[in-house]
Amino acid sequence: MLTKYTESDFKEGQVLLIDKPLEWTSFDVVNKIRYAIRKTFGIRKIKVGHAGTLDPLATGLLIICTGKATKQINEFMGQPKEYTGTIQLGSTTPSYDLETEPDHTFPTEHITPELVEEVIRKQFTGDIMQTPPVFSAIKKEGQKAYELARQGIQMKMEKRPVQITSFETELKEDVIHFRVECSKGTYIRSLAHDLGQALQSGGHLSALRRTSIGTYSVEDALDPLQFAAQLNQE
Repeated sequence: MLTKYTESDFKEGQVLLIDKPLEWTSFDVVNKIRYAIRKTFGIRKIKVGHAGTLDPLATGLLIICTGKATKQINEFMGQPKEYTGTIQLGSTTPSYDLETEPDHTFPTEHITPELVEEVIRKQFTGDIMQTPPVFSAIKKEGQKAYELARQGIQMKMEKRPVQITSFETELKEDVIHFRVECSKGTYIRSLAHDLGQALQSGGHLSALRRTSIGTYSVEDALDPLQFAAQLNQE
């Protein structure tokens, strides 16, 4: 369905649902949307921002706000999120995902679907305390933690309260396929790492897709290139 936009639509404020492609940063998406709007309507300046970062190796829903709608960003960021993905058991990585190479390996033969369910029920359901990854944008001593981590600087990350509303899993050999509903501020990479540890093994996030933010679904989202092409037809 082709949506017709005008210049004033974007200045007054639009909430756009974008499906972030693999290996794009969230800012890549913002820049693509901003450029497409400016080019189509000849606007020199337009406010564009996103309501919650996705890692480059994740795909899925980004809420992009333009113009006056950027005032709603904090409201959207506070909404619960839903993700699907996979956790590779038997190895860990410094970044807790595929951004870095595995640094340790562990046995997985003892892990059963029943064990996974029991550990999740006891340790990863409801209100929990979670330690963010060192490879994150959290500020430490005036710098982003991932910048320090890439320099090999050791740092302590403080635990934070998060809420896991639902955590469904399916174990296939040494890979956990999951769907999780969680609060703002939950790091799914930490969830993967911590679950691996709790299973007396290791784990890292091998795929991640954000499927919803509040009542907004990725099923209603456009690829950023699709959005740009749609604007070109204005």
